[in-house]
Amino acid sequence: MSETVALEYQQKDMPFRRLGSSGLRVPVFSLGGWLTLGGTVNGDPDIIKVAIENGINMFDEAEAYAKGNSEKELGRVLKELGVRRADLILTTKIFWGTRPGPNNMGLSRKHIVEGVKEALERLQTDYVDVVFAHRPDHTVPTEEIVRAFSWVIDQGWSYYWGTSEWSAREIEEAIQIAHKHGLHAPVAEQCQHHLLHRERPEGEFGPLYKKYGLGTTVFSALASGLLTGKYNDGIPDGSRFDTNKEFFKERVEFLQSAEGKAQVEKVKSLTKLAETELGCSVTHLALAWVARNPNTSTVILGATKPEQVLDNLKALEIIPKLTPEILEKIEKIVANKPSPPPSFGRPALDRLGRL
Repeated sequence: MSETVALEYQQKDMPFRRLGSSGLRVPVFSLGGWLTLGGTVNGDPDIIKVAIENGINMFDEAEAYAKGNSEKELGRVLKELGVRRADLILTTKIFWGTRPGPNNMGLSRKHIVEGVKEALERLQTDYVDVVFAHRPDHTVPTEEIVRAFSWVIDQGWSYYWGTSEWSAREIEEAIQIAHKHGLHAPVAEQCQHHLLHRERPEGEFGPLYKKYGLGTTVFSALASGLLTGKYNDGIPDGSRFDTNKEFFKERVEFLQSAEGKAQVEKVKSLTKLAETELGCSVTHLALAWVARNPNTSTVILGATKPEQVLDNLKALEIIPKLTPEILEKIEKIVANKPSPPPSFGRPALDRLGRL
């Protein structure tokens, strides 16, 4: 597309939920740039355009995605489409950096502040709605991390901050420090959550949901494609595991193990359940299952073409079809429902509360 198109955002039938404890409303399904924008997808704005036309107004990025090029690509496309900034929810993540150097990664105050500034330049915007700490950094005092993100918010560079792949104890400590010093606390955790990976989001985080109203922005809801059923009979040519062999080397090796083969058998059973009892694909079943969780604020989709966005959004129709009977059948297939965390109960919370 060579000419600028002013694209008017419309909510359509997309449900919105609060992002954790904040007042920000986010769509049940959002779109991320990991491994796509600025990487395998460049120049064509149709994926973003179709997403916006179908109610997705939230786009998730990170400074490390395609070494900053993913943010650049998203910023360029949104500018070309001419969407009003106030109608969009833009998020990014800070940790890995875009270039070598001891202070160009991690969660020091220096990198958080400078990383956010550079991310805003790449996105061509004055602010993001949420900035996430992409990983915990045990080399930096938690208070320094909390103060740095709080300062970023006070400058108007972001409205909220959150964590990504942090443990419950690390999140709890950050929240308690923020409350003690009158700083901005993290409102959401970006975590991996899918039918084959449940221990942390459904078990460990239980006390945080109840005590703080923490929400999750879920990535890899399809287990990097495993829950689409495409790997039921091996690794097909052109698939993510085929075209990104080095990146997914451990995942491919896992699928060849006994445990990996057992997971594939579960996906085959889920595929049959989806097709025979819900009249949908296992992709739609997997996405709907994560989205129906009351602690899920948004599920981040990935797409290499517009048709993928449209197909994934069919999961919205499946959410109300996940009856107790269907959910019980799913549980019998996956057989991995986590138990409540035995060591992160009231005493642990109280100890951290005395920080």
